[in-house]
Amino acid sequence: MTHRQNFSEPPLPIFFSDETEPVAIRSGGKVPSYLADHRKRLRDRFMAGGADAMPDYELLELVLFRAIPRQDVKPLARQLIDGFGDFNRVVSAPAARLEEVKGVGPAVVQELKIVEAAAHRLSRARVIQRHVVSSWDALLDYCHTTMAHRETEQFRVLFLDRKNVLVADEAQAQGTVDHVPVYPREVVKRALELNASALILVHNHPSGDPTPSQSDIDMTRQIQAAADALGLTLHDHLIVGKSQELSFRAEGLL
Repeated sequence: MTHRQNFSEPPLPIFFSDETEPVAIRSGGKVPSYLADHRKRLRDRFMAGGADAMPDYELLELVLFRAIPRQDVKPLARQLIDGFGDFNRVVSAPAARLEEVKGVGPAVVQELKIVEAAAHRLSRARVIQRHVVSSWDALLDYCHTTMAHRETEQFRVLFLDRKNVLVADEAQAQGTVDHVPVYPREVVKRALELNASALILVHNHPSGDPTPSQSDIDMTRQIQAAADALGLTLHDHLIVGKSQELSFRAEGLL
């Protein structure tokens, strides 16, 4: 007797996981119970102990849950951590590089970039309109959050008023992996436009080593000379590496 398929019943949707065989999702697209339980456990652990209670790949899973609602995201989270190094490097990676990873689509990139933007916004809120001396550690944290994991050099200027309160933070130039063009005249011109009284220069070294190059030193001296001529104070020049920063002031270079 020949078996006849009942075409009145719609085919079951298929759930694909990198670690398991394809699984049919029953009950109108409901997530399989083992996945739902896993997600609940992670969320509960996060709410009970915060980010410190979980490794980077699990924290990344929590982010991926929203972008990929019906798939086991643990393999993708591990792949991203292995490929980029840690949670911070994943969320700050360029969109184009993220999209090279199998399984990463526009929804995943969007969620990661939202997390990155939120981190920048939070760290910036801790320093903007604050007295720099009393919030120096927060300022360093902000610089690391925004610059430490960039793959190309960026030059930023922090503008301060007469009370050393940070009134503006602006990216002045973007560069390559080992060079960024800086124009001292434009830096001091912008300070005058903002009615700033002092400056802090910040740029990153994608190599991870914050040791200043001779061109870094020469550029800083040119900006200092231009600032002195206009009555502006150059407080410091910070070079941000992967895990540490270098202060020109502390090193006796200013």
